Amino acid sequence: MPKNTGPTPVVPTPSGNQPRMRKLAPGEKPPQFVLFSFDGAASKEHWDRVLPITRQNNAHVTGLLSGVYLVADQDKMQYTGPGHERGYSSIGFGGSRQDVANRITYLNEVIGAGHELGTHYNGHFCTGDEPAVGKWDAKAWNDELDAFGRILDNARAQGLKLPKEAVRGGRTPCLEGDWKQAFPAMLGHGLAYDTSHVSLGVVWPSVVDGMWEFPMPEVKVPALGKQVVMMDFNLWFALNGAKEDASRSAEFTQIVVDTYRSVHRAAFNGNRAPIVIGNHFNEWAGGAFSKAVEQYMGEVCAQQETVCATYTEVIQWMQLQDPAVLEQLRRMPAAVN
Repeated sequence: MPKNTGPTPVVPTPSGNQPRMRKLAPGEKPPQFVLFSFDGAASKEHWDRVLPITRQNNAHVTGLLSGVYLVADQDKMQYTGPGHERGYSSIGFGGSRQDVANRITYLNEVIGAGHELGTHYNGHFCTGDEPAVGKWDAKAWNDELDAFGRILDNARAQGLKLPKEAVRGGRTPCLEGDWKQAFPAMLGHGLAYDTSHVSLGVVWPSVVDGMWEFPMPEVKVPALGKQVVMMDFNLWFALNGAKEDASRSAEFTQIVVDTYRSVHRAAFNGNRAPIVIGNHFNEWAGGAFSKAVEQYMGEVCAQQETVCATYTEVIQWMQLQDPAVLEQLRRMPAAVN
């Protein structure tokens, strides 16, 4: 990761006492944070499975919301993606107006339970659906974030309980972007973190051009003996080229859980850097990757000295630490499994 550059964004510290939300004592190891994050973040079926696990383990997760899922199909002309036709999105829209109203209701439950909602932007224009986000200039990013803000404003008018200032960061579609163009737009819209870069192994977040960057770790998949970015789609592609094959669901679930365990062990016994586990709400390969995440969440969030937290909570924790201690943690070797 690049060295710290630009001023460090400040995130308001929570009121009241929260477990682990304190300054480390001299010589004390940090907790092992694990950040479960879900791109898209709109599926009630998956939230209904994740929320009970988090309640049982005093865990928090982050949903990175695709704005178009709060736009009904019949209202799609309200959105224009940068350089694209009005009313078009690579991932469609939110269904009926009743579907959107129902979605707002269960997202309010997610927010009320202490989980975080960030942005996954809107139209999800990856390479091949040009102009893709990787080629966007600052104006395009500003336009996309303006559109996300308008969508949320409309959703708030329908009852969404997500204050503007609570959206503090996000992940770009397909991890693509020209960061010199994207980061100024993100900062200008009040974002404090991004989680789209990739690092070799698990490393501590740094401030890059004024943004907290939580990189996705590239890790070893023990069953394959090769390095893969620890995102469900990337793991699926490494396993069988992302071909749908429900017959291998149990096999894939076990391989992914074993990978998560191996990465946690390396970080826990090494630099204790926050582990970013990236996912989508999906049923790929017979639900193999959702099952892996849900199984592992129930396992790891209950372990001693491990805290399953949101990005904002980790930033708030880092802000309480002595800057020299944080810099010392960043200088530790990456945790490589």
